[in-house]
Amino acid sequence: MPRASNGGVSIRYEVDEGRSADGEAVVFCGDVGLGAWQFGWQHAALAGPYTAVAPETRGVGRSDAPPGPYSVDALAGDLEAVCAAEGIRNAHLVGYGLGGMVALAYGLGSSRPASLTLVGTPPAGDAYNPAGVWADPSDPAAVRGSLAGLLSERFRREHADALSRIVEWRLAEDAGRETFEAHRAAVEGFDVADRLHEATPPTLVVHGGEDAVCPRPAAETLAEGLPRGELHTVEGARHLVGVEASAAVNDLLVGWLAEHASDPDA
Repeated sequence: MPRASNGGVSIRYEVDEGRSADGEAVVFCGDVGLGAWQFGWQHAALAGPYTAVAPETRGVGRSDAPPGPYSVDALAGDLEAVCAAEGIRNAHLVGYGLGGMVALAYGLGSSRPASLTLVGTPPAGDAYNPAGVWADPSDPAAVRGSLAGLLSERFRREHADALSRIVEWRLAEDAGRETFEAHRAAVEGFDVADRLHEATPPTLVVHGGEDAVCPRPAAETLAEGLPRGELHTVEGARHLVGVEASAAVNDLLVGWLAEHASDPDA
């Protein structure tokens, strides 16, 4: 599998070649301590029509895990390394939580991002509870219990099989405590609330209406502060809105990319 290097830190990523225009790709950016499983629902909808790139955040999976603490700027540097290694000129970034913060920071500092989709993302880390996302993957009971705060009761009741698969994926792929603490430091140091007006890429803000990790006011503040921001709230969904409301989120993304990406069939 391909790798990119940022200051001696090796970042592993996967690429699914699609019909995107040359130099254009959808790039996923991950949440605190979560494995690549988190991308599965949106990746399945976008890979093929678009070239899809899924990096493993530093400290997660087979990417290097240098000692923490990390910063959002360092993680944005990892993202730049991946995009440069793949020759991506126009990156349509899809970021979840911490990954949304990374995508936003990258969008403020680089001309490479062509659009942003920020899922469950605040404009500052003090509006985000990373402890609500991660659970120790060495403790199956803790991982299963954490899903009560991430997925609605209705989803958990109606999709027991999916819930069991998510637990299995988290136990196999999520990062340990050391990486979680390094990621949490990145969240705590993040604050671009006073720079949102500088963000030029068109930005889709997706939010679960019952998200307790990133409360609704944070998503509203983010969308209102962005010159080209659009807020779409999925009522009843919690933080993993891309999982429990995957059909609605995928429809939003497909329509968004149809507007902002080159026609993959052109």
